[in-house]
Amino acid sequence: MEDDLRTEYDLTSLRVRRLGSGRKSFGGATVRLEPDVAEIFPNADAVNEALRFLIRVMRDNQAIAPRVGANYKP
Repeated sequence: MEDDLRTEYDLTSLRVRRLGSGRKSFGGATVRLEPDVAEIFPNADAVNEALRFLIRVMRDNQAIAPRVGANYKP
């Protein structure tokens, strides 16, 4: 098998990422989407955009909706 890798590349310091609890986090949470949901969103940016929109809608509705619960005082 021929290798096209250039000789000046030093790969001796590469490490194989471990799976499971020993794997290092890369600064974000990983969320698995159910297949029916994943069909709708082509990538992570689309999911984040939809969730941010939902957050804005929820915040806007909380600002105008009456509060209900034990701590509610009219």
